[in-house]
Amino acid sequence: MKQSPPLPASPWWTPQIHADRRPILLARNRIEAAVRLYLADADFLLVDPPGLQRSPGNETHLHAFGTSMIGNDGVGQAMYLHTSPEFTMKKLLAAGETRIASFGHVWRNRERSALHHPEFTLLEWYRVGDSYDAVIADCVALLQLAAATSGVTALIYRDRQCDPFAAPERLSVVEAFMRHAGIDLFASMDADGVTDGRALAQQMAALGMVVPDDTSWSYLFSLILTDKVEPNLGVGRVTVLDRYPAAEAALARRAGDDRRVSERFELYACGVELANGFGELTDADEQRRRFVAEMAEKERIYGERYPLDEDFLAALSLMPAASGVALGFDRLVMLATAAPRIEAVLWAPVAQ
Repeated sequence: MKQSPPLPASPWWTPQIHADRRPILLARNRIEAAVRLYLADADFLLVDPPGLQRSPGNETHLHAFGTSMIGNDGVGQAMYLHTSPEFTMKKLLAAGETRIASFGHVWRNRERSALHHPEFTLLEWYRVGDSYDAVIADCVALLQLAAATSGVTALIYRDRQCDPFAAPERLSVVEAFMRHAGIDLFASMDADGVTDGRALAQQMAALGMVVPDDTSWSYLFSLILTDKVEPNLGVGRVTVLDRYPAAEAALARRAGDDRRVSERFELYACGVELANGFGELTDADEQRRRFVAEMAEKERIYGERYPLDEDFLAALSLMPAASGVALGFDRLVMLATAAPRIEAVLWAPVAQ
């Protein structure tokens, strides 16, 4: 399949431009219908979390849109558009639901690029009692479903292709960093997963990489992942990037065999991250400690922090063991239609 041309500069709502965009938008609708049927056949209950929340999420590099909810007394309360329906969905698991999915819009600030849009569609689902291998299998099935619905045998993004029907590659983050960047991540962690940014910076310097002024471990990890590792993932076949360092998995439980890593994975095709999933953490005290640390780091870097969702932390004590994952639906449509930018698969992009 040939790549679609870049989006023109003219407004998307002019009849001629809409006519050019319409085939991809109709493909989007067909893929959405197929995904909804898959969820129904797998006995997922579709839920509808509200977008307006007291806390938008508590991860360092996730940025929210804030607003004020004004009551009948005229007094305003700070609120946020959620960056994910995760907190609400886990409350529903605590309430007794066992297999749920959400198909809806989320909002993330400071994000706009060929692969990022400030408002986008997130498909998120949870399985109580299942390991995260089960949601990995769901992800692979949905990639295959999107390709089959579009009538293609390969997912495409720019000059990269991926066969979604081939057996996926499963690679730990530590293995991926060694293979694609020559970096030994374990050499910059202690036995409990506590990280050392200076040790990671020294490895980078020894390999001739540019070391930035900010040598916090998390920042260096993200740089190496983005520059050296991600472009090599999901090329030819799907990559499941597994067992993230515990320091980079704020909502995941630690692996039973190694405290340095957690039950977190990301799914890649054509060098594009499509999904992010966990074996879910249900220890409220540990979750609180992680959120407090994440917000302290957010304030250090960005000068702001978000409140904790106390209802969510209270609900964790009732939440059963579960696995869950969030998949960027717009990106999936992009790859199934060879679209070059995320705006090409949105019925109505947010104005720039």
